[in-house]
Amino acid sequence: MSKEHFVTHRKPTFGLQQSVASGLLEIDQRHGGFLRQISTELTPREDDAHIGFKLIDQWDIRPGCWVECLVRRQYRGNSDAVRVLKINGKEPAEWTLVEELPRRTAIDPAERLNLTTTQADTSMRVLDLLCPLGKGQRALIVAAPKTGKTILMQQIANAVSANHPEVHLIVLLVDERPEEVTDMKRNIKGEVFASSNDSDRESHARLSRLVLEYAKRKVEVGKDVVVLLDSLTRLGRAFNLVQQSSGRVMSGGVDIRALEVPKRIFGAARALEGGGSLTIIATALVDTNSRMDELIFQEFKGTGNSEIVLDRDLSNERIFPAINIPESGTRREELLFGRDTAKYQALRRALQRMKPKEAMLTMLKAIEQYPTNRKLLAKLTNSREDE
Repeated sequence: MSKEHFVTHRKPTFGLQQSVASGLLEIDQRHGGFLRQISTELTPREDDAHIGFKLIDQWDIRPGCWVECLVRRQYRGNSDAVRVLKINGKEPAEWTLVEELPRRTAIDPAERLNLTTTQADTSMRVLDLLCPLGKGQRALIVAAPKTGKTILMQQIANAVSANHPEVHLIVLLVDERPEEVTDMKRNIKGEVFASSNDSDRESHARLSRLVLEYAKRKVEVGKDVVVLLDSLTRLGRAFNLVQQSSGRVMSGGVDIRALEVPKRIFGAARALEGGGSLTIIATALVDTNSRMDELIFQEFKGTGNSEIVLDRDLSNERIFPAINIPESGTRREELLFGRDTAKYQALRRALQRMKPKEAMLTMLKAIEQYPTNRKLLAKLTNSREDE
């Protein structure tokens, strides 16, 4: 955990019991703001510092900001902010000039995230060759149960950590099994936020909103953030239960307004002109025998700019990664492939005519034969020139 998360520091004052406190701002519309400490569920605590609406409005402090302020301890033990010192590392006056994410110009992802770490990293080599991801990508992993989505998410997280230390990595788990939360925290380097399946639906919705705002605030000051979200389906279920009924229900029992917030969360992913990006790689569950899950997937289908489809038949035969190559791909991939686009597209054309099993087995054989993707592409190009 970074040093910024250790939050209370005594500061000499003129006879007043004051100290410096910092934390992630959560705003309650009735009681003002509270500085939450970084934890798995961003759990409210009695000693969380309070910031009144006057300071929030004065400095245009938005939910999810990391705020450092001077607080005065009250007789009941609560701390109230008396002066704002820093907002997301900036002076308050400087922060007021920072534009909100929706007002910034969004562009297609053009800076590639390199996912390959070792020669034996088969899954990531396949993604780099056929489903490239860039900073600002809005990627959907479409997965039936037991197709390896959790392992794939961990591999992506570890690849980003290893190859892109400049990226701030966040994992958000919604309605997940507690043991899966523990496993994720132990196996990746990054911030893991989770509302497990022993929490109520209000907790799922609250945490998801707050983590997204936290990520957006970092992007607004020029940082590159990658959020791995598991899953959009369970997020949609949670908001379907907490959303005030509109009186109009779609098939599967989904209220017509239930997916508005989940769509905003997924839709926030973008690359910004001038610097900063929010990448969201989210899973969507299919083949669960639930009409609600199917409708949620259909609502999100086509909203991303990259899709990785996992195939149950491949996983049943223990062929991993169980990626359906013909069904997977990235829009505007030429911006990420650059001058080697023709080589990558030649590989795609060769595999596109095959059935999913044949395509993946061919891909795995080629990866085993050539130690790097560059050598694999070079050999493919030379072979085509010889024909």
